[in-house]
Amino acid sequence: MIAVITGDIINSRLVEPSLWLPNLKEILNTIGKEPQDWEIYRGDSFQLKVDAKNALYVALIIKASIKEDKNLDVRMAIGIGKIEYPTKKITESNGSAFVHSGECFDVMKRETLMVRSSNQEFDHIVNLLLSLATLTINSWTPATSEIIKTTLIYPNKSQKELAEFLNKKSQGNISEHLKRGGYDEILRLHNYYKEKIVALC
Repeated sequence: MIAVITGDIINSRLVEPSLWLPNLKEILNTIGKEPQDWEIYRGDSFQLKVDAKNALYVALIIKASIKEDKNLDVRMAIGIGKIEYPTKKITESNGSAFVHSGECFDVMKRETLMVRSSNQEFDHIVNLLLSLATLTINSWTPATSEIIKTTLIYPNKSQKELAEFLNKKSQGNISEHLKRGGYDEILRLHNYYKEKIVALC
């Protein structure tokens, strides 16, 4: 089971691409190779494929990275399914994962993170949880976003190590931002999502 994430940068015209594009490319490069696994197109839109179990985790890292700039946010639709027609460019490939991702992206209004699969019950429950989670996620400050992104990328680092890595004043500073950003609750949501994806497979 594969996930295709279709996304675009909100308010991208207000910020120089040089301030956010390198960060996005760096994350995408850790996931796969361009253009087979990911592409950026139309300046501020992107598409990538990941293992379905890891899709929400990856989306959260991207979200935190983009929100390190206070003027930016990102909208992402996660499509779960298969790739029936793979090509050398992800934007030319096809399959149910692409169809679900595109359909999901087209119906997004105020939502900034949604999922669609062939299982309506799964979609309904997960999207309800995502709606609640994004009430907190969408209000992440740049400082909170930086700390959550780094914690997601380096989950085995202690808070003391994270403080040293990020040149923050103290472990308490890290703890405060993680609590404010709902980090523990978001991890529980991710674990629930993974359990349900495994059941779908």
